[in-house]
Amino acid sequence: MVKLVYFAWVRERIGKGEEELDLPEDVKTAGDLIEHLRGLGEDYENALRVPTAIRVAVNQEHVQHDELITGAREIALFPPMTGG
Repeated sequence: MVKLVYFAWVRERIGKGEEELDLPEDVKTAGDLIEHLRGLGEDYENALRVPTAIRVAVNQEHVQHDELITGAREIALFPPMTGG
């Protein structure tokens, strides 16, 4: 079981701020997770339509989409951040 946390418009489009999920064994990387979530319904598909635009943090550390998420306690998904 892993805790998923959603931020900004990802949260708005999915309709929840967080949830806990059991991930299938074939979900090994951050990119696999995004693809898996897209298959959970229209809200997820809308939120994650452009996977390359989604940023991922595993246990509060930013990771690339090809990095392993095995053993993660918390995974956050969020859109690109802008700053000034």
